[in-house]
Amino acid sequence: MILLSGPCVIESEENIFKIAKELEKYHNDDAIDFYFKASFDKANRTSLESFRGLGIDEGLRILQKVKDDFGYKVVTDVHESTQVAQVAEVVDMLQIPAFLCRQTDLLVACAQTDKKINIKKGQFLSADAMKYPALKILQTRGCNEATYENSKKHGLYLCERGNSFGYGNMVVDMRNLVMMREYAPVIFDATHSVQMPTAQDGKTGGDSSMVPYLAKGAAAVGVDGFFFETHFDPSIALSDGPNMIKLDELENLVEKIKKIQEI
Repeated sequence: MILLSGPCVIESEENIFKIAKELEKYHNDDAIDFYFKASFDKANRTSLESFRGLGIDEGLRILQKVKDDFGYKVVTDVHESTQVAQVAEVVDMLQIPAFLCRQTDLLVACAQTDKKINIKKGQFLSADAMKYPALKILQTRGCNEATYENSKKHGLYLCERGNSFGYGNMVVDMRNLVMMREYAPVIFDATHSVQMPTAQDGKTGGDSSMVPYLAKGAAAVGVDGFFFETHFDPSIALSDGPNMIKLDELENLVEKIKKIQEI
């Protein structure tokens, strides 16, 4: 299975390497196609006071050092089309944030690289609507039909991360996993799916205790990969701590997912 995992944001070089070291077991597992994930910038934080990251230059320097030291493939978010060329020099997979999944210039810029692309489904979109962002990538790469096989050939993934429900909550409809898989291989983002935007006095909250249940449910439905944000101590994480899973809990969950997939 594909596994995207790492901290939400690059907090410091020290913390990144502490987390990266703990994820080495997944890189060495022949049954897992592992990508180290961390963001150099979180452009959609709730307030100006929220920590955004270390910026593109310092962030990419640290991600390149992770690649050099550990041999990991790397994935990170891009927020503007002008960032894509610089980021593509370092990463193996470009990730489109959920709020930006319809931004044509951004999608086309990513498609014009030779990198794999993970498009997060907008919290405001139906599963069927993700056919159109997928087509923007595929048509730019010379393919006119959004199918699972075409997307797999062109390194395109669609990522489920829940839908907005009521006020300040996310809900996962497992039917989305089936429907989106008609258009592309699907990655299930279990940690952002338990997010509760602006739930903590203007900061993002969440309920990480629900992550294992949703992840095992997605494995039972059938997906191609998983996305887990993780940290050695989510309580002190500078972004998305309440919905992150602890490093020492991730291994047990991955093993359970493997067993479900084998069944």
